[in-house]
Amino acid sequence: MTDHRSPQTPRNDSAEAREVRRFWEGLGLPGLIDVHTHFMPERVLRKVWAYFDALGPLTGGVEWPITYRAEERERADLLRDFGVRAFTAMLYPHKPGMARWLNGWAVDFARRTPGCLHTATLFPEPGVQTYVREAVEAGARVFKAHVQVGAYDPADDLLDAAWGLLEEAAVPVVIHCGSGPAPGKHTGPGPIGRVLARHPGLRLIVAHLGMPEYEDFLDLAERYPQVRLDTTMAFTDFSENLMPFPRRALPRLAELGDRVLLGSDFPNIPYPYAHQLRALERLGLGEEWLRAVCHDNAAKLFDLP
Repeated sequence: MTDHRSPQTPRNDSAEAREVRRFWEGLGLPGLIDVHTHFMPERVLRKVWAYFDALGPLTGGVEWPITYRAEERERADLLRDFGVRAFTAMLYPHKPGMARWLNGWAVDFARRTPGCLHTATLFPEPGVQTYVREAVEAGARVFKAHVQVGAYDPADDLLDAAWGLLEEAAVPVVIHCGSGPAPGKHTGPGPIGRVLARHPGLRLIVAHLGMPEYEDFLDLAERYPQVRLDTTMAFTDFSENLMPFPRRALPRLAELGDRVLLGSDFPNIPYPYAHQLRALERLGLGEEWLRAVCHDNAAKLFDLP
């Protein structure tokens, strides 16, 4: 049975849900919009969790307990309890032949999950332009690209036509292209900078603020008006201990306040969801900045009421 509850109606009165809701209610917002949450086929997600449990090399070798290790329905319900009005299903392939299958799953997930922004993905392989077009025509609102896990060059010629299609369609792409928590052969600002030189109107959302190359990705955002940044894991105690954001760059982040979006990495985070929100609050950039980041910027980008 489909759950048609309002995202503002909590399933229960948990202390955690109350804390999250107090945060956005205190800002006078109708809820939160989180552009970086992970939903994917259950057997794929469980492999992701197993990788974190095993301290795989892409985790940076640090302890990474999964706070929200629960069934799919429970996780979606919890986001609605938190008052998350809209969220994504960030899914990504690690090898050729996966992306089209993942996109097929994502169509069904978006249809049966209130609040989900229909998410799709891509990989540098023959046929990528075709299935990206199919996903856009099927109503995909956002794409996910993971340069670190996919171990590919985003400027690969195989992807060029797909980037052009997404640029023309004005569909945002959340891309993990920074070198955190562990660097890859094609991470960092250089490879994605080459993509932007060819496709300056591409609506890229750089995940994790580009951690740890924060200032380099601020440079790209200042150079390209359609580049945005998401806050995923940034400023939390966990990330500050590993890859601290340089405080000298906070004024630049404040200036880009209309192009910074809330992201959390839910459910794959090693701390409570509310900690991400409080980490942003303690930056001291003001309530107007927080309202824009936690709701208004994404509402405008995705044309949400």
